[in-house]
Amino acid sequence: MADIAIGVDIGGTNIRAALVSARGEILAKLSERTPTDPLQVLERVVAMARELDRAEVLGIGVGIPGRVDVDSREILSGGILNLAGLDFVRRIEAALGKPVVVENDCSMALIAEMRIGGAKGYRNVAMLTIGTGIGGAVAQAGRIYHGHRAAGQLGHICVSQDGPPCPCGRRGCVETFSSGTALRRHIAEAGLSVVTIGEIFSMAADGDETAVRVLRQWAVPLRAALDNIAATMDPEVILLGGGLGCDAARALADLPAVAPWFCPTILPAKLADDAGVIGAGLSIFVDEVAQGKRAVLVNGVPASGKSRLAKALSQRTGWPILSLDGIKNPFLQHIGPVDRDFNRTLGKASYQAIWSVITQAPAGSTFIVDAWFGFQPKAQLESYISAAKIGHVAELWCKVPGPVAGERYAGRLEHRLPGHPGAEYVPELIALADRAEPMGCGAVMTVDQTKEPDMNAILAWVWRVFDRE
Repeated sequence: MADIAIGVDIGGTNIRAALVSARGEILAKLSERTPTDPLQVLERVVAMARELDRAEVLGIGVGIPGRVDVDSREILSGGILNLAGLDFVRRIEAALGKPVVVENDCSMALIAEMRIGGAKGYRNVAMLTIGTGIGGAVAQAGRIYHGHRAAGQLGHICVSQDGPPCPCGRRGCVETFSSGTALRRHIAEAGLSVVTIGEIFSMAADGDETAVRVLRQWAVPLRAALDNIAATMDPEVILLGGGLGCDAARALADLPAVAPWFCPTILPAKLADDAGVIGAGLSIFVDEVAQGKRAVLVNGVPASGKSRLAKALSQRTGWPILSLDGIKNPFLQHIGPVDRDFNRTLGKASYQAIWSVITQAPAGSTFIVDAWFGFQPKAQLESYISAAKIGHVAELWCKVPGPVAGERYAGRLEHRLPGHPGAEYVPELIALADRAEPMGCGAVMTVDQTKEPDMNAILAWVWRVFDRE
């Protein structure tokens, strides 16, 4: 599989394009001023992507300054720059011959920040990109949240119904008070002859009351918007990105939350102006991974505690469990006692049924599979994983010494259905437990099942496996 993509970030001031690796590295980058005519913007995006294109490029991700229906790949509307109605995606795909993913520009930036930037390690994040306008994006459970079609328009949170008119059609959106465009207006209205916000901070630090007032005019509405986000979404962190993100975080440092109920953690983004192109490039790989499924293999010999671990993990995550005994036991209840060969045949059929269910499940599904996988060859498991289109595999290897497994198995014999091996199996199980090994079809975590498992550590590890590049 190709390991590079093209990312394009269309901003109100500049169009940036880059070759991006699957690890988020920028391999080459271009930047041009954004034309005011939407058709010229489309033409420049095509030209820049064509300049970067090469045979191994997997696809092109484009961050759009406006509302995007990701499923239909339709641009619904824009503010400062409106690209709706251009048949944008089809024309780029026709010109480049590569698949195109479109997403709101702030959502693209959030993809990058969660992968390698300021929000790495967080799963529920809100982000505002503060530049010419204010973009917004929300991630829930590690993925961009789109709502019905285009959720996350955080720049259009109303902070004053009597405020300036906004391109969205309302008045007083936070974008009209706290964007870069609004900051320039505040500076002009104050009569200050400064060029950069750094100068405003310096003047305010020296006690200039006009500069202090400008910063408050810029930051107080943003503070209100952030508190509203905290009240409605309760994210782990709110990230401030874009060209003025770090400056906004600095301005907010002197403006604590008004209500003690809503005190969000506010952090500056780390990737600056590169976040958009990196996230746009990574969206190609994110989109590809999202089409796959995920499986947690809870593996161990009989009586190793794997079923209890699988249930604990399911309770924490909501992921369904598919287990060999869960499928096989109803047949044993109806068939009655069977010999060991027939029991093994039922096990093979149950194993196949598990992977048949996963194969037919929709893309993006996650399953916990509880089984002693060693009773079938590794090649068989690899075949099932491939056929089911599993993108990520995390194996929890339930390790117990042979005597422990034997003692536990013997203690449960009276509760096992007829058809399962009896007391004669205990010596064989003891020897099996001491030599058994994990399957190794993905990342493996060994869980010492002679003591209570640390579910927090186990769950954190599983998420790292599922989220890694």
